[in-house]
Amino acid sequence: MAALTGARRLVVKIGSALLVDRDSGALRADWLDTLAGDVARLKRRGCDVILVSSGSIALGRGVLGLGLADLKLEQSQAAAAVGQIRLARAYEQVLAPHGITTAQVLVTLEDSADRRRYLNSRATLETLLSLGVVPIVNENDTVATDEIRYGDNDRLAAQVAVTVGADRLVLLSDVDGFYSGNPNTDPNARRFDRIDAITPEIEAMAGDAGSGLSKGGMKTKLMAARLATGAGCAMAITEGSRDNPLTTLENGAPATWFTAQLDPQAARKRWIAAMKPRGEIAVDAGATQALFRGNSLLPAGVTGVSGSFGRGDPVVIVGPDGARLGQGLTRYTAAEAHAIRGRKSAEIEPTLGYPGRAALIHRDDMAI
Repeated sequence: MAALTGARRLVVKIGSALLVDRDSGALRADWLDTLAGDVARLKRRGCDVILVSSGSIALGRGVLGLGLADLKLEQSQAAAAVGQIRLARAYEQVLAPHGITTAQVLVTLEDSADRRRYLNSRATLETLLSLGVVPIVNENDTVATDEIRYGDNDRLAAQVAVTVGADRLVLLSDVDGFYSGNPNTDPNARRFDRIDAITPEIEAMAGDAGSGLSKGGMKTKLMAARLATGAGCAMAITEGSRDNPLTTLENGAPATWFTAQLDPQAARKRWIAAMKPRGEIAVDAGATQALFRGNSLLPAGVTGVSGSFGRGDPVVIVGPDGARLGQGLTRYTAAEAHAIRGRKSAEIEPTLGYPGRAALIHRDDMAI
């Protein structure tokens, strides 16, 4: 069964009901401090951690005295603007004593729907993780309108897990797993310890029950599980209000694990290979050998560029004899790729007039 032990990259979703006291609207600082201890322990053993945190609106509405009633869009956005500052500061304050630097990353649905924004988000998160930072991700509620919203942080957390190639996703919730029925009303409801496939029968068991501060019901958690496991990331639903919730989970607390059949890298390469190409990149013999050794494609090895494509679009890679070698997501437009073909990395900026990335196609964005 999937577990946190051995996780290389972990995304943790924290719901508003766990982070903010429902009655007072205040941050549950003591609980958050124990979560920070869990994060520090995971990082010490080499695990990258990203936190997808609700709570900005819940914190902000308390400060503004808006109560628990449904808010108008502009009220929600105002509450988020006030709450985001407090949320980011809270994470900074609890993680700093462990020597951990935090970063706030605000996103909208457009950032994953648009391939260029997706690649920018991926590059930013990868760089932060490589520097040992714990990113705190939240939906940018101050600007997001209904048509560009995720609407719940369960699916946002799954999208972040897919974006960074995480192998574990944990949804800290107000329930301890996925049940065959609503355990609050059905005495015969049973919790699943493990789900290997999200069947129509499993989907039919999902309800919409949620707490007063959170929006996500079990249906959104199933959507998150489908997205995450399809990208090679195992996902757990567990009750998170206990102190040290990640340590508690690792020690055997009740949970439902949704298993993944592929590892994240294999799943990503399968996804890239299945995309419809927008152009073609021809490479020389040296670059061909480098690609088969697992290296990125540098402009110096490119001999030809054809097609009309933008940054982030899929392109076919062909060898000197015209044989197809694989497919990848390009980090340059067709015009830029044509301009820098055959050039060394140091020549990219003089050629384009602005700094560029060293690789035309990074090895992580390539299926050979």
